[in-house]
Amino acid sequence: MIFQKSTSKNIEQEVETVANFTEPQADEVETVVGPSVNVEGDFASEGNIIVKGTVAGSVHTSRFLSVEPGAKIMANVRAGSAKIAGEVKGNLKVRDSLELTSTAKVAGDIEVKVLSIEPGALLCGKVIMPGLESADGRPARVRSRRGEESTVPAME
Repeated sequence: MIFQKSTSKNIEQEVETVANFTEPQADEVETVVGPSVNVEGDFASEGNIIVKGTVAGSVHTSRFLSVEPGAKIMANVRAGSAKIAGEVKGNLKVRDSLELTSTAKVAGDIEVKVLSIEPGALLCGKVIMPGLESADGRPARVRSRRGEESTVPAME
């Protein structure tokens, strides 16, 4: 079953793993993609999403997204906050905080306010974080170790 009330014992155990980011209320609906489930197409939820299986299509939640070890998302992702322990092939746009655990594999660009990366996580893409604009709102200029200068794009 993909959709289930958070009153079941299994969902309560999953909620404990994401409690560090957002504590779900007892009456919130959780969306769980089980380990044997393959979802194809766009996937959206107003509640927390826990992915243990495979999703091929865009994923969107205004709340918390958890991608468990062994899980795969092959799409662009938008979330309020997220913890990635599995694999994501696509761009991630996270409103608040994103945690990449040591088992995470991300191939895509990341746009986020707060980023945490554990040793061992793999990331192939660029990271955009707000707060690097100059005082007049223009993109900040950065210089690499080799002396090359470039601009940092501003957040929308």
